[in-house]
Amino acid sequence: MLGSTHGTLTTNSRHARVAACGRPPGPAVHVHGRSAAVEDVDVSGRPLHSTVPDLDRFFRPESVAVIGASDAEGRPNSGITRQLIAWAERVGARLHPVHPSRPAVFGLPCVPSVADLPEPVDLAVLLVRDPLPLIEELASAKVKFAVAFASGFAETGAEGAAAQARLSAAVRRGGLRLLGPNTNLNAFEEFREDLEGPAIALITQSGHQGRPVFTLQELGIRLSHWAPTGNEADLETADFISYFASRPEVGAIAMYVEGLKDGRSFLLAADRAARAKVPVVAVKVGRTETGARTAASHTGKLTGSDTVVDAAMRQFGVIRVDGLDELQDTAALLARARPPRAEGVVVYSISGGTGAHFSDLATAAGLPLPTLSPEKQAELHQWIPGDLSVANPVDNGGHPVGDWRGRKIIDAILADPSVGVLICPITGPFPPMSDKLAQDLVDAAEHTDKLVCVVWGSPVGTEPAYRTTLLGSSRVATFRTFANCITAVRAYLDHHRFTASYRSPFDDAPRTPSPSVRKAQALLRPGERLSEHAAKQLLRAYGIRVPREQLVTSAAAAVRAAGQVGYPVVMKASAPQLAHKTELGLVRLGLTSASQVRDTYRDLTDIARYEGVELDGVLVCQMVERGVEMVVGVTHDSLFGPTVTVGLGGVLVEVLRDTAVRVPPFGEDQARAMLTELRGRALLDGVRGMPPADVDALVEVVLRVQRMALELGDDLAELDVNPLMVLPRGQGAVALDALAVCR
Repeated sequence: MLGSTHGTLTTNSRHARVAACGRPPGPAVHVHGRSAAVEDVDVSGRPLHSTVPDLDRFFRPESVAVIGASDAEGRPNSGITRQLIAWAERVGARLHPVHPSRPAVFGLPCVPSVADLPEPVDLAVLLVRDPLPLIEELASAKVKFAVAFASGFAETGAEGAAAQARLSAAVRRGGLRLLGPNTNLNAFEEFREDLEGPAIALITQSGHQGRPVFTLQELGIRLSHWAPTGNEADLETADFISYFASRPEVGAIAMYVEGLKDGRSFLLAADRAARAKVPVVAVKVGRTETGARTAASHTGKLTGSDTVVDAAMRQFGVIRVDGLDELQDTAALLARARPPRAEGVVVYSISGGTGAHFSDLATAAGLPLPTLSPEKQAELHQWIPGDLSVANPVDNGGHPVGDWRGRKIIDAILADPSVGVLICPITGPFPPMSDKLAQDLVDAAEHTDKLVCVVWGSPVGTEPAYRTTLLGSSRVATFRTFANCITAVRAYLDHHRFTASYRSPFDDAPRTPSPSVRKAQALLRPGERLSEHAAKQLLRAYGIRVPREQLVTSAAAAVRAAGQVGYPVVMKASAPQLAHKTELGLVRLGLTSASQVRDTYRDLTDIARYEGVELDGVLVCQMVERGVEMVVGVTHDSLFGPTVTVGLGGVLVEVLRDTAVRVPPFGEDQARAMLTELRGRALLDGVRGMPPADVDALVEVVLRVQRMALELGDDLAELDVNPLMVLPRGQGAVALDALAVCR
């Protein structure tokens, strides 16, 4: 195909074949069956490395039992049995039908029960309505894997979820691994064996949604595996990601995901793929409330907050696309293309309008289209009329592609060291010109290590230039739409940029608690919300700066505190139930005299009494001005656990909703990347005469809050530092207000 996607790789797999492929093993991980154990955990006791189930005997078993096998005419089980017999022959497995009343099925000897199988079985396929009673028998027979097609489990509601929980528990007790229930026959499809090069491995929770990727084989793109995970009572998407990332033949993993079973397992699997530089491309349902509700009803699993899912995927390099057509094209390109030699993209066309249109779309999508050097433009004008632009996009005017000049132009563009990708949009067939252009592109691609892409825009798709010339090439990436080409090329450049500098955050995750955790735990009040003063004490325990302040219970004490804190001061009512003090008039700013402080104390206590709020006192705080108001917080996601948010803060935080999210653990690079995602990022750089903010201090606060989230775990249900005033560069950041909720 387009060549190997893998260079020098790093992963934690202990498979011998992976080490032989140049991917050295990482921390010791036991990978056999249910006994998988991780030898490294973080400060909260969660694993830091994924286990890799040994799925070789699932996809390539030596022996298979089909329980409930049938050859009765017109029965669904008969068609499934016939397909499994054909599959077993293709993979070289011995198949044993199991049925209590049939001596033979399709001419194969049939045994009445699992206990009567003539040999140990790698894989048992359960063609029964209720697989639960069979699990104990399979475990006693030392069966390694089972597949349950039956439906009526978690996808049907509470009763089905309870039945699935019983099935999962039985599988865990038995020590075997189960695919399903509510799965299908996709794992046993016939894959073309005549295709070469890196392959796509496919994971789907809805079998039909994988069909477009599976049919890529008809375009010459190799597929190696298909895992239809169904309800994931045991084996889940993360297991297959980890396994496929360790397979030397897999160039990319494509998935259709409706719900993740466990967020942590998914992140560990994505981390393994990132270490191995194996791209993962995903369609994830649940961007909207309707999509999330439909997905949950179909698979019976939590969809999770889509904002968090999206951030987690981005954090670990998983490429998220929206459509199945994008999944096809992006996975195919990433599987087959060699790493880029440069990031520059050149658009080359026979029409100025086509080149301009494509370039506009590509630039808007963030693809780098460098202006070619004057020397390169002069070289191209040897073959292209001088009145045409060749700066990028390159417009050849049409006629040069019909003769010897066409290949010269393509070779000259590809020879430019700033060019890593050549894209040629052909909006429609224009024989013989388009035929010659397609052939020149294919021939040039065979002699370069740079990526050559063609967009064949004809709606017909039967033209020889497309069907034979372009699709017959293993080196040219061919697309049918501008949008899919741009999406795939952007993902290609992003993936290789990401993996080139990837360092697993799990490698640097804290293994032992910091001295701060004991101080912090003493401040927590299970099931309660902390007052602002107590929440700030929590921040102080983790080295996060807060303003000078005193909690007072009398007007006289307030005046003394103001003198010690230093005028001007801020005064705030303090009570655990006061989440939004400003709306109630319980915050006063810029007080400059003892009389103002005395009067304000009385005002605040009167308002609190009127509102029925029992105060624990009034805070007299240092006045901090001239900075950028940010928010940093911790919440718990149903799938991923603690998450850290940073964004523009102050009273408009809920209106602007300009935030970025990460799932711990993450390092400084991701903390800084969060800031680049903010629409208001320019505020930190200084606008309208404001000095640049202390971004380093902000990043340090984000990392300290992350440490707090990891160490306090479920004990800290929510933390909201708002506003965090980020002062001018070199002056730090100060948490002016904080809210904390204990679990």
